[in-house]
Amino acid sequence: MSDGRERADSARNLKRRRVLQACCSVAFSGPAVVRADEAEEALAAPQENDALAFAYGDRAGQVIAPADVVLGAKQILAYPMHPTTQRVRDGSRLNQLIVVRVDTSKLAADTLTRAADGIVAYSGVCTHTGCDVTDWYADVVHFKCPCHESEFDPCDGARVVGGPAPWQLAALPLKIAGAALVVAGPFVGRVGFQPPGLDPFGQ
Repeated sequence: MSDGRERADSARNLKRRRVLQACCSVAFSGPAVVRADEAEEALAAPQENDALAFAYGDRAGQVIAPADVVLGAKQILAYPMHPTTQRVRDGSRLNQLIVVRVDTSKLAADTLTRAADGIVAYSGVCTHTGCDVTDWYADVVHFKCPCHESEFDPCDGARVVGGPAPWQLAALPLKIAGAALVVAGPFVGRVGFQPPGLDPFGQ
């Protein structure tokens, strides 16, 4: 009789252990799925209707309003942000953007179609060796990469106007939605940079 009770107790204990293991699996798998989704959002390239958010500083992660981008002022470093989850897409440096407002009368025709009230956005990664394009020549309205002094014209599709960069910065079309700067379409042009040691012209 005692053997029967022991077998029954053992079976019940085994069943409880299995139930507990299943509960633990569910409990631990939930956050892992959330983390995977967040990582995917952070790595994804800019998507249409993403808001632009400040990349660094006291306002990092906050949405950039058109009024924040002052005519002729130095570029703002930004990242796209998922419009619903508000997850900043900062998982890849290739998502880093530079945003500046210029005189619309100086914009080339194709650049004007991608601008929002004179505000244009480009990849913030230099096409030469991948440095951040952080410098600004206000007198000639050019971006400048501090590493090897490549210059880009934001009024003309970020065309290379000086230095060793092999191609222009990719452009990101913008629109204004409410009080936010918003992505209007995918990057136009090549995003990325020329690895060191390779001929930038592929020869």
